[in-house]
Amino acid sequence: MGRKILLEHDNVPGIQGYDVYRKNGGYASVEKAIKMTPEAIVEEVKKSGLRGRGGAGFPTGMKWSFLAKPEGVARYLVCNADESEPGTFKDRYLMSRIPHLLIEGMITSSLALGVKTAYIYIRGEFFYIVRILEKAINEAYANGWLGKNILGSGVDLDLYVHVGAGAYICGEETALLESLEGKRGNPRIKPPFPAIAGLYGCPTVVNNVETIAAVVPVINMGGEEYAKIGIGKSAGTKLISASGHINKPGVYEIEMGITVEDFIYSDEYCGGMLNGGKLKAVVAGGSSVPILPADKILSTANGEKRLMSYEGLADGGFATGTMLGSGGFIVMDETASVVQNLHTFARFYHHESCGQCSPCREGTGWMEKILHKILDGHGTLADVDLLWEIQGKIEGNTICPLGDAAAWPVASAIRHFRSEFEAYVNNPGVLKEVNHYNNVYNLVKTH
Repeated sequence: MGRKILLEHDNVPGIQGYDVYRKNGGYASVEKAIKMTPEAIVEEVKKSGLRGRGGAGFPTGMKWSFLAKPEGVARYLVCNADESEPGTFKDRYLMSRIPHLLIEGMITSSLALGVKTAYIYIRGEFFYIVRILEKAINEAYANGWLGKNILGSGVDLDLYVHVGAGAYICGEETALLESLEGKRGNPRIKPPFPAIAGLYGCPTVVNNVETIAAVVPVINMGGEEYAKIGIGKSAGTKLISASGHINKPGVYEIEMGITVEDFIYSDEYCGGMLNGGKLKAVVAGGSSVPILPADKILSTANGEKRLMSYEGLADGGFATGTMLGSGGFIVMDETASVVQNLHTFARFYHHESCGQCSPCREGTGWMEKILHKILDGHGTLADVDLLWEIQGKIEGNTICPLGDAAAWPVASAIRHFRSEFEAYVNNPGVLKEVNHYNNVYNLVKTH
């Protein structure tokens, strides 16, 4: 059995509540951290090798060390709980099942950063989770973990939940900060980075739900012990949202470094392909990352088994590799239409573009229209070439990564499945009526 750290107690009856959570070791990291200096806490996180679990994979301790500390200026910690990436649902699982783990992580992280006010910015559609979090926060206040003079230490901390309005763009950290300030959620031009001028112009750290939760075991175990879990620069465990044509969709905690093959086919995780189907392709890290065909997701270019890690999935670059991203692992069998699912992604990114940058605003709409034309039986081979050209004009030319997120799936689909695009063009009458079960809206169901 794989090692569980974050989800070790997720099946314990009553773990949502304070009393059961506390009896199972809850808030021990706060008790330990409150006796340490902020610098010592940051150093433990650096030693752990913990990387951002929201998609970028940037070293957490290093990010924390960038936080400016001007005298007399407030500092903020913001948890990004605006989980909107298609195929990703691990953060909502963690918040709904073990809310105190996130709150404990927020307190411990705030002690490291010298923060007195922290926020959880949560996606508006998660309103049922808002109630769960607020109940847990009230319990934390009632038991002395939040508020004035925590555990008699002289440290004050207030924690608030802020509900967004369901905009995917607000998952980008600067757009999130704009929204938190009551403005339209448009990404900011960087620099300055949030660590220098973030919320209300003050130094701010923005971390993902899973990242902040992982700070708890890092401090409890110690950074060096945590770093022994996983492989290489991919230390620790990772929550994976597994969906699609597999026997056991759901949220899994893996020790980074297991093979992709084991993750898909072992009974411990996905349990193999649904109805004995044949693997066709995988979107390994949420809709933003390149899609890979079966042969390239199972093995690297040099024939080694591909690993579930930041480096393992990226091996070979975008020519033959992909990204771990947010861990939204969507599996497709041979009945799935890559072109149709790509159209679903394109429609999503067009709808969610904030419209601030013309390459993204115009390019996402253009790609959606061309894909619709191909699926409707009126496409040409020149349209496929045009799609390739448009995605190339979007990538790297926008303020935030949404443009890249829209371009990469198109580029990889054409790179690895061009023959499928050509089949839609050359046989429009045969392929126009594709089984809509295989649309990605159904593929990401968790049953």
